[in-house]
Amino acid sequence: MKPELKLTLFTDYICPFCYIGDLRLNRLREDYDVMVNFRFIEIHPDTPLEGAGVETLDYSTEKWTEMMDGLAEMAREEQVEFAPQRRLANSHQALLLAEAAKNAGAEVFYALHARLYEAYFVHGRSIGEEAVLRDLAHASGIDDEFFDQALSSGDGEKVLQQNMTMAVQAGVTGTPTFFIGERRLVGAVSLELLQSAASVAIEKQSAT
Repeated sequence: MKPELKLTLFTDYICPFCYIGDLRLNRLREDYDVMVNFRFIEIHPDTPLEGAGVETLDYSTEKWTEMMDGLAEMAREEQVEFAPQRRLANSHQALLLAEAAKNAGAEVFYALHARLYEAYFVHGRSIGEEAVLRDLAHASGIDDEFFDQALSSGDGEKVLQQNMTMAVQAGVTGTPTFFIGERRLVGAVSLELLQSAASVAIEKQSAT
């Protein structure tokens, strides 16, 4: 029986390093029963609903090239191929949908969770578009009634606000941020670092 590993993760579906971190986190499941407290936060809330060019992120050409080269290398390590990053999507509705999907059971949530990342980063689809989100929801076992409620209910908005408040209180300055035991890990950290933090957390948990 695998030891249970509980952790908290602050993340956003339009963050490429969050996708890398999620793929590496999945590899921890080979050794642990990983229980993730997903705290979704919107990292670019000013992005219009129709999206915007990545140039609005205000990176220099040199810095952007450096980041994309590093991202491509990490993607190769995780055996995925990213589509060229040219458009930034508004993630607000995707986060509302993901929050609601938590109440539909783990199978539905994780199916949607994976599809959101893959749609945006691998297939280059805009997860800011309601039609795209609805298609991903259907493929994950979510019907139209649930979908419409997820996007219109004020419950999801309250949770996203709470998540942002928690992020500020916890000193979260970027995504992904993992809290594993007493460790805070920021960015697309290596699998080895995740494994080390997990091992220490499990040891301390067993000692209490």
